[in-house]
Amino acid sequence: MDTAQQAVLTIDGLQILLDALRQRGYRVVGPTVRDQAIVYDDIASIDDLPRGWTDEQDGGHYRLIGRDDEALFGYTVGPHSWKKFLHPPLLRLWSAEHDGQGVRVVAEPDPDERFAFIGVRSCELHAIAIQDKVFLGGAHVDPHYRARRQDAFIIAVNCGQAGGTCFCVSMNTGPKAKAGFDLALTEVVGDSGHIFVVEAATDAGLTVLAEVPHRLATQEEADAAESVVTQTAASMGREMHSDDVHELLLRNLENPRWNDVAQRCLTCANCTMVCPTCFCTSVEDSSDLARAESSRSRRWDSCFTMDFSYIHGGSVRASSRSRYRQWMTHKLATWLDQFGTSGCVGCGRCITWCPVGIDITEEVRAIRDSEQH
Repeated sequence: MDTAQQAVLTIDGLQILLDALRQRGYRVVGPTVRDQAIVYDDIASIDDLPRGWTDEQDGGHYRLIGRDDEALFGYTVGPHSWKKFLHPPLLRLWSAEHDGQGVRVVAEPDPDERFAFIGVRSCELHAIAIQDKVFLGGAHVDPHYRARRQDAFIIAVNCGQAGGTCFCVSMNTGPKAKAGFDLALTEVVGDSGHIFVVEAATDAGLTVLAEVPHRLATQEEADAAESVVTQTAASMGREMHSDDVHELLLRNLENPRWNDVAQRCLTCANCTMVCPTCFCTSVEDSSDLARAESSRSRRWDSCFTMDFSYIHGGSVRASSRSRYRQWMTHKLATWLDQFGTSGCVGCGRCITWCPVGIDITEEVRAIRDSEQH
């Protein structure tokens, strides 16, 4: 099958696809319902997927609600991102043992598992590409990220609806997956049935698809899949004019709006924890009480914490104003200087999971409006 052609899978075919990946030795990870949210975890079958569920999102608001159909991917994005698996929240780097005769240091071994991600949205593909550039693109490659990222099999899902806080169209990151995947699915649920229109983008994707019962998509089915994405693009919950945001923010470092947002921001770091591109970490050493064993670990950190910019004499960014400004200007402006792309993919997680509903699109709009008065 030519990579430009589209195929059709049934529900049963999707289950066979998951089975084929497991038989190839992949650890299959995808969306599932837990703790009243859609999270990413190990998937054994299609019964683990969030069938018939969707999410309602707004600033500081997230709720699961039932759908009126049996869609498996009829939601947007939840609190988890794929960096949870590629760039773990807590990672032991090495351990050491003191046996009375000397110290033996043992580096943490690379994981021996290969990931297969199912349900990766277009904005998340862009986020993975951004983290690829951060961890793999420079002179100093992160071996821990590389070990998890290499040989990963990615099944994207084109969005069938936009969330209340999504703005991927503004960031040119969605809702249709265009690169960075092996297979891409568009779920079509209608009177004529429940199917998945599939596009294969790599040889690995074609090889796996060949093991799964499928047929070529008709023109009507291909048009229906395209219509799903078009309708999603037209119903974004937010928008942000991002063409000039780099210059806008850097010439407004002393804008009074930073004081306004500081009065609301709790500096809780929720936005950085749920962001699929934030990558900051700290390193910690620990030992047991007998001082016979010790270890060094890396954990996620945030520019919102006081300790993150602490140097001798105090924190460089001691105020809420300075910490929020650092996060937002790095995400939308100086990330471009550092890595050549924006650090934002328009997923809207930082808006949804902010306890006080601070909206990054509104902050940009307010700063832009302030220049016109």
